[in-house]
Amino acid sequence: MKRHLVLWDIDGTLIDDGGLCQVIYPRAFERLTGRPARHPVAIAGRTELDIMAELFARHGVSPVAQSLVTAELNAQLRRLDDEFRTAGRVLPGAVEALRAMGEQREVAQSVLTGNLRANALLKLLLFGLAEFMDLGVGGYGDDGHERAALVPVARRRAAAAYGHDFDADSTVLIGDTPRDVRAARIGGARVIAVASGASSAAMLTDAGADAVLADLRDTAAVLRTVQALRPAAWSTG
Repeated sequence: MKRHLVLWDIDGTLIDDGGLCQVIYPRAFERLTGRPARHPVAIAGRTELDIMAELFARHGVSPVAQSLVTAELNAQLRRLDDEFRTAGRVLPGAVEALRAMGEQREVAQSVLTGNLRANALLKLLLFGLAEFMDLGVGGYGDDGHERAALVPVARRRAAAAYGHDFDADSTVLIGDTPRDVRAARIGGARVIAVASGASSAAMLTDAGADAVLADLRDTAAVLRTVQALRPAAWSTG
């Protein structure tokens, strides 16, 4: 039986997008409003809908229907398919960590990401990571504007899929930003922060992460760290 739920952030934790995500949102804004985006907004650790909502607000534009926003964001990412393949990369150790975690018979693993579901799936497929996760039980950027709200969504989906309630102690979020840490704390999960993105280990520790890893290169260390957060009833194989 699956008794532990591991939820992975995507950008900055599993993949490096080569800076292309910085391009998507201003382009989508211009397509949706007919105006150039003159005011940049921070994107790390946020949902795509939250990013777009701030862009609209900062430019004094009335919010655009969510269906139009999601369609345009997906279209923008698809236009960058080839560039993602060349500019982006899987971060060191990510494949090995996902494979090893997937071999733990009591662990269900999925994603907790600010990406819209369609965009998350596209990125994971582009970089060959989708096969390691149960993407039906994840939390995605179209499930809510606030990242913390995605954690209970993923827990409910996992409970429905596996017939077991995943509480805050049996759910582990792995991400690379202070917003990931806060999402876990507020949403109900333990959290491992990986200093593979723009946030330093010190920043992630100060944000309140249960544990901080420099990166995912040491597969055994990743497994040990997850296990240490929930040692009871953990078996491998």
